[in-house]
Amino acid sequence: MYWSIITLTTTGYGDFHPVNSQEMTFNIFYMLFNVGLQAYLIGNMTNLIVHGTARTRQFRDSIQAATSFAHRNQIPDHLHEQMLAHLCLKYRTNSEGLQQQEALDALPKAIRSSISHYLFYPLVDSVYLFQGVSRDLLFQLVSEMKAEYFPPKEDVILQIEAPTDMYIVATGSVVVHEAKTGDVVGEIGVLCYRPQMVTVRTKGLSQLLRLNRTAFLNLVQANVGDGTIIMNNFLKHLKEMKNPLAEGILRDIEHVLASGKMDLPLSLCFAAQRGDDLLLHQLLRRGSDPNEMDNNGRIAMHIAASNGNEHCALLLLEYEADPNIQDSEGNVPIWEAISGKHESLIKLLLDNGAKINSGNVGNFACSAVEQNNLELLKDIVTYNGDVTLPKSNGTTALHTAVCEGNVEIVKFLLEQGAEADKPDGYGWTPRALAEHQGHEEIMELFQHKWESNKPTKKPNVVPMPKDLIPSRPGKFRSELTLPPYARDGRPSYSDMTSENTRRMDKIFRNSLFGFMSAANTNTGEKDRDIVASTGSLARSTSRNSYPARVTLSCPKKGQTAAKLVLLPDSLQQLLDLGAKKFQFTATKVLTEDGAEVEDVELVRDGDHLVLAGVSEK
Repeated sequence: MYWSIITLTTTGYGDFHPVNSQEMTFNIFYMLFNVGLQAYLIGNMTNLIVHGTARTRQFRDSIQAATSFAHRNQIPDHLHEQMLAHLCLKYRTNSEGLQQQEALDALPKAIRSSISHYLFYPLVDSVYLFQGVSRDLLFQLVSEMKAEYFPPKEDVILQIEAPTDMYIVATGSVVVHEAKTGDVVGEIGVLCYRPQMVTVRTKGLSQLLRLNRTAFLNLVQANVGDGTIIMNNFLKHLKEMKNPLAEGILRDIEHVLASGKMDLPLSLCFAAQRGDDLLLHQLLRRGSDPNEMDNNGRIAMHIAASNGNEHCALLLLEYEADPNIQDSEGNVPIWEAISGKHESLIKLLLDNGAKINSGNVGNFACSAVEQNNLELLKDIVTYNGDVTLPKSNGTTALHTAVCEGNVEIVKFLLEQGAEADKPDGYGWTPRALAEHQGHEEIMELFQHKWESNKPTKKPNVVPMPKDLIPSRPGKFRSELTLPPYARDGRPSYSDMTSENTRRMDKIFRNSLFGFMSAANTNTGEKDRDIVASTGSLARSTSRNSYPARVTLSCPKKGQTAAKLVLLPDSLQQLLDLGAKKFQFTATKVLTEDGAEVEDVELVRDGDHLVLAGVSEK
């Protein structure tokens, strides 16, 4: 050890020394190399020490500067503590490598989006606001979110501040109404364009996902159908909050929707899911198709029947909704009402010609058997449904009952005339299934049924297939059906005071509802069919199928002379129609207030128009 250290320091022992020029040259370069190596090692060690102490010194300086600032400006103690906590968190994240957002911002957008999708997609998917929206919108939302850390007891949102961002709690918890992981805060201010209602403060070290209001509304404008779903989720959440402030906001929003002041892309299914008979009536009056189908294949009549909403169902029937229309799964309204035990609604549908046989009764019967619900099966029979009919794959209710092992339902189906030897699409008969699964009691029922019928020859029993791999190796399984997302709840309404009308108009123009209305109204001809499929109320779309009706009068023929006519496609055609109706050649069309109509597009359904000459006003 001693020899090595002495050698490395190039001091030497004196017993070996150069005696000629070549040895001296070698020693010169060797000693210079050792000096350089020592300088490199000592320099790096010094740099590490200085770097570590510099970061600590910078942290101390920032703490001292914050404290001096707080004392100089007499900052309250709780704000002073928040300042220090934020600086401590920043120092901790820098020292422990937790600067997550900084690392993401340094990457290309595609990689950044993929990482955000991996980290936060399941969390955002569980947020109530985005339940039922498309995967495309969710992916875009996750890509726009910024992950931020907040220390304990730090204010995230202040009451009455501008609604610029909303936050989703990723880890930790915040104090509002005890929001935890997966909850969203600040959404009321962002969606309704109102000052934030409450102050949001963290309880412990928390990670929050921040979503900017402008970025969010831009995405919603590009996904009109998903915007409708978000609005419905938001309104439902407001109703469930049981908060006076939330109830006031809900009343204001529902008043605007029901009064038809905004051309939102709402559908009859949207109103029926919420049980909003006033909004439903408004949509029907403006020409919405009572038999329109939503993106989930559901129809407003089915939703009203499923929820037991007699007022909505009656409105739809008054506007000639088909009581026997099928949805995408073959269900009919009366089956929805029977499943929900809504007796008054069942009677209403029957009085209007509803028949359960107009739907897929085989599916209904199998569904009742899968639930082991004998009473529901009896209800199908009570309303003249044939429970022996098969489904599209040949499976009957008796097949399902055998595989469920329900003896009582098997006995009931046999009494209704179900056949034990009728094969399904795979070649299996109920008798073969009972034998394969070892249901002795059911086999005895089949045998007893056969003996009671006294056949003249041995029944043609289809044996269990030998060369076919059983499609049901164990218990019989029917198709899985995923029920559409159902929303319920009925709104309440109150009159808006006149002094708040102008302020409310401004608020709603800048809210999610206002942006949705603008996106829907400005949709071009290329996108008009798409918006119409979501139940859009844009006037330009509805006119093609449902022309507006206007009251046309002519003062020259007396104040009582008025005609209710369909609005033509051009102003000249309107003048020609007036000349034909009143035998008066008019040169212009005025409103009741005396304003001249320059374009027929400005006329709305229900307007009162006046025919006038050149000198009249």
